[in-house]
Amino acid sequence: ADDAQDAARKSLAFRPQILEMQAAFTAVEECPVPVVAAIHGACVGAGVDLSCCADVRVCSSDAKFSIREVRLGLAADVGTLQRFPKLVGYGSRVRELCLTGDDFSAEDALKIGFVSRLSKTSGDLVNVANDICHRISRNSPVAVTVTKASLNYSRDHTVAEGLEHIALQNSSALMSEDLVKSFMMSGGSADDIQFAPMHPYSRL
Repeated sequence: ADDAQDAARKSLAFRPQILEMQAAFTAVEECPVPVVAAIHGACVGAGVDLSCCADVRVCSSDAKFSIREVRLGLAADVGTLQRFPKLVGYGSRVRELCLTGDDFSAEDALKIGFVSRLSKTSGDLVNVANDICHRISRNSPVAVTVTKASLNYSRDHTVAEGLEHIALQNSSALMSEDLVKSFMMSGGSADDIQFAPMHPYSRL
């Protein structure tokens, strides 16, 4: 037998390539800094995969989406089938989009909750995304980082496990001086408070 033509061996040899591609998208999801996706024009296949990894998605009214892989003869394998239903639900409409590869509009994306804002023009889209980024950046970076980590963890675990996770996270995060600064800002006693930047990741 020709081992080079063995289907099982060829399949096992290709698996690491798929995992490497998956990891490239997952890196966006696991980035401790919130990611805001501004989507316009055609968002097809890998574009949807990447958008699913963002924390917030906004799009212009001309955006068109498609989970196109099924029309190309394969199942989407870098994240859409796993993330998209968790973002918008496992209902009939989601399965229809995944199984047909049909286009869906910006209005559809807003209706099912895939995007949170719709801009009238592509030019205004960046302003909408930047406004969200600005409002996030006004908050404590410790609070934002822990909030994102908790949201991601809780999505894939039970409520009890999520509560245990946030208890562990906040047992240290609540020791930050950012808490006092945030109270002062929310009370209107100070508008010019600056939070200290996060430390770079340790190499040890």
